Amino acid sequence: MATNKKKIFVTESMSQPGRALLRERDDIEIVEFPNMISAGDFEAMLKAQAPVHGVALGATRFGEPELEASQDMKVVTRIGVGYDAVDVPALSRRNIPLMVAGTANSPSVAEQALFMMLTLAKRAVEMHALVKDGQWATRLGKLPYDLFGKTVLIVGFGRIGTRTAKRCLAMEMNVAVYDPYKSAAEIKAAGCEPVADLDAALPRADFVSVHCPKTPETVGMFNAARLKRMKLTAYLINTARGGIVEEAALYDALVSGKLAGAGLDVFEQEPPSSGHSLFELPNIIIAPHVAGVTREAVDRMSEQTARNILSALDGEPIRQNVINQDVLG
Repeated sequence: MATNKKKIFVTESMSQPGRALLRERDDIEIVEFPNMISAGDFEAMLKAQAPVHGVALGATRFGEPELEASQDMKVVTRIGVGYDAVDVPALSRRNIPLMVAGTANSPSVAEQALFMMLTLAKRAVEMHALVKDGQWATRLGKLPYDLFGKTVLIVGFGRIGTRTAKRCLAMEMNVAVYDPYKSAAEIKAAGCEPVADLDAALPRADFVSVHCPKTPETVGMFNAARLKRMKLTAYLINTARGGIVEEAALYDALVSGKLAGAGLDVFEQEPPSSGHSLFELPNIIIAPHVAGVTREAVDRMSEQTARNILSALDGEPIRQNVINQDVLG
C-alpha cells in the first residue's frame, strides 16, 4: 500500500529521547536495525524495506550498495561525530547530506582524555594493586606524577580538542596545539600555544592527546618515527580513531621503555583480536571505544541525530552538522 510516510532506519543504540522526537511526527515510520548488523544483512534489510528515506547509523558502514538498496535516501546521519565508515563522495554524488551529532559527545570524550592522563600519571592501577595485594610498604618506590606544570600537546583543535584544552588549562598545564587547519590567533585566543611543526613539538610534550579525524592524511600519523621523538617519560592518549596510532610501533615503544605509557579508547581493528599484544602491558590502559558514549552523551547524540534527520527531510538541514557542505548549494 502506498504511504506518504518517510521510513527512517535507526540503530538499536539510539536512545528514547531521540526516538521520541521522531515519533512526534505522524509522517515518520521508524525501523530499527542491530548496531552490529553485517553488511549483507543490512543491505538485504534496506532492500526489503525500500524505499528508505533516512538512516541513523552507529558503527555500520554505509556507501554505494546501501544507497542503491535504499532507493530514495534523503539523509544519512551518525549518532556520533566520526564518519570514516561512510562513503562521503558517494553521498555527495547523489546530493545527500551526511550529518553528525555536532558537540553532543565532545564533553564526554574530553573527560575521557583527561581521565586517561590522570589514571596514567597517578599510576591508579598500580596504587590499587599495592593496597589490595598487601604491598603498602613499597608505595614510595612507585611515586605518581602531577599534571600541574606539565606540557600537553593536543593534536586536533575541533569540538573535542578545544574542550580537552579547557580541562587541561584548569589543571594548570601548559597547553600546546597542533592543527594545520586552525589559525594561530584562534588557538592563542583559547589560552593555548599554537605549534606549526608536529615533529618539533613532540620532544617537549609530557602528554600527547589525539583529537583529529581519521583521514588519509592522519592514518599512521603516530608511527615509529614519531613515537621516537617523544620523551621517554611521556604519555600518549588516543580517544579519536584507531589507525591514527600504529599499534605495533606503540607496543615496541612501550616495551622498550621509549614511552612511559599510553591510553587507548580506539583500535585499528574493533573489536581487537583476543590476546592482542598490548593487552598485557602494565603501562597501558584501554577502553572499548566508549569515550563518547556515556549515558548522557547517548541521549544528547540521539536527540541531535533526530533533529538532523527532521531538518533534512524538511528541506533545511542544520548546516553546521553537515559534513559534505557541497550538497547545500
